[in-house]
Amino acid sequence: MKSISEPTDFTVVESHLSFILPFAYRKKKAGEVVKRLEEDGFRFFSLDDPSTIEEIHPEGVRVMREELDQYFLPYVEQKLFPQSSGEYGFRRFSKPINEDFTLSVKDRSYPFRIISLDIILAPFGIAFLTSRVELSAGPLPLSSILDFTQHFRAAENKLKEEKGSSITCPDGSKYRSIHDFLIERPASAIRPFVIHDERLTGYFGSLPYFDDERMYVNAFFFAEPGTEITDEQLFRIGRVDGLDASGRRFISTSNMDYIEDYLKKYLHDRWAPGYYLLTTDYSFSAVSTEPRSSMERPLAHFMSTHYYNFILHYFYRIMLLRVSFEYSRLKWDKDEEYVKRLIQLITIFSSWYYFEHISARQEGRELSSHFREAFNIDLLFKEVKGTLDELYRVQENAASSRMNLLLFFLTVFTVISGIYGMNLVIDDWKDDFSWKEVESYGFFEWISLLTAVLGIGMSIYLFLTTLGRTLWRKFRMRWDDLNL
Repeated sequence: MKSISEPTDFTVVESHLSFILPFAYRKKKAGEVVKRLEEDGFRFFSLDDPSTIEEIHPEGVRVMREELDQYFLPYVEQKLFPQSSGEYGFRRFSKPINEDFTLSVKDRSYPFRIISLDIILAPFGIAFLTSRVELSAGPLPLSSILDFTQHFRAAENKLKEEKGSSITCPDGSKYRSIHDFLIERPASAIRPFVIHDERLTGYFGSLPYFDDERMYVNAFFFAEPGTEITDEQLFRIGRVDGLDASGRRFISTSNMDYIEDYLKKYLHDRWAPGYYLLTTDYSFSAVSTEPRSSMERPLAHFMSTHYYNFILHYFYRIMLLRVSFEYSRLKWDKDEEYVKRLIQLITIFSSWYYFEHISARQEGRELSSHFREAFNIDLLFKEVKGTLDELYRVQENAASSRMNLLLFFLTVFTVISGIYGMNLVIDDWKDDFSWKEVESYGFFEWISLLTAVLGIGMSIYLFLTTLGRTLWRKFRMRWDDLNL
């Protein structure tokens, strides 16, 4: 077994970082969200408007509309690129920021610039906030870049290695939480619409079904031309292993065999040794040792077609985790209507948005396979299909029980009515009726009275319960958090 003695670095001459923060919003207020974003300077991203494509990317990055238009299969493209902000799908709103800040970590500081923000309003009340960031300092060691990335992606600083960081703004104000900084400063327009469950602590009270209180990272690193990238360095990039609490270079394994197995699973080395892509559950990263001038198209692809490929699969993962969460909190004796809504949620998601093949390009299909592997999508979807089968079975059993009970009562009344020749009328009921006369009734007259009263009562009960169930269904459809 080969071991690692000391992690190594290479010099990063240029880096492009994007941090993706998922959150939940009230879908029924989407119109208000769109209006507020547009008032705050966000513009709806449209393939038909080249200016919305050019102004949000770093200088020198040229994204072509034709590549976005032809990369995805038609049934996926219409969902990813709606024609207007009022259509359903992945509505993307972008805003240039170009403002400088400083991230301080104990005795280290990293000046950085937020280039632009994206807010993508995805289906089912899921949204993504993407912050495009560039470090303002010159060439830096890989460990320093990963250290900045590790601390910036921590939405809430809870772990020992994450504590002690803060962001300083140009006006001197400071933020101890990256989440608070983003929501209160550059993306304040979205703050009133973020759903937060006060019963759940931390940022992911907004997404209690998500599995990590950290942002996902998209990173493109340019090393000095001719640099030899080692497996250990690729592993650290995939795991975002920067510096430990003492400021020393950190790697989260000591076993080289483990690194080799890890890279076999997550590394896309089609263009090695000059260009690598890593797709893990922490980050989607690219590393190039080629000159910047020869990597213009791969960099543009990384920020456009690959970005959308990632967003779609990230959305799949969050939605599949969400279904599992909703299933786990069902109260089977009370939530019959919620079961129906959950069935509807799974069915709409799997038929309208969940596609195994999304790209017409070989490269897109290869990356999709890596995303599915990194996010464990196939296993999650298999579990969701099993959940759907179980929900159908429970719903059928409940419907069958109600039908059997109704048939029982109908049979009882039918038999009694048949015995009386379909005539349950007592002569006393034809004129003014006094309840004192009931005391003189015989056995069969008592049966007639009880049958008539119970029949009328049951009819009223069925009417009221049906009406109440209908009204309750409409109320829950308006206010529940399934966001269909």
